[in-house]
Amino acid sequence: MSQVTYEVIEHDGGWAYKMGSTISETYPTKDLAHAAAARAAGEQKAPGEDEAIAYEDSSGEWREEEARGGDRPEAGVKD
Repeated sequence: MSQVTYEVIEHDGGWAYKMGSTISETYPTKDLAHAAAARAAGEQKAPGEDEAIAYEDSSGEWREEEARGGDRPEAGVKD
C-alpha cells in the first residue's frame, strides 16, 4: 500500500499544506492548515468505484488505466 503525507508549511504570509510540489491555498493559522490537510488525508483514504482514468505523466505523455476504487493509500499529516 502506498503512503501519502501532507506537510504543513509556512507559505505566502500564512500556512499551507503540500504534497510533493503541490501547495494548497494559504490559511491564516497553522491549526487551520493542519485541519485542512487532515480533511484531505481523510478523503484520500475513502474508497470509491472502479473507473477508467486518464492522466498526463511527468514526461508529458497521456496514460490511461483502470483505477480500483478500493486501492487507497495510507494518508497522514506532518507538521
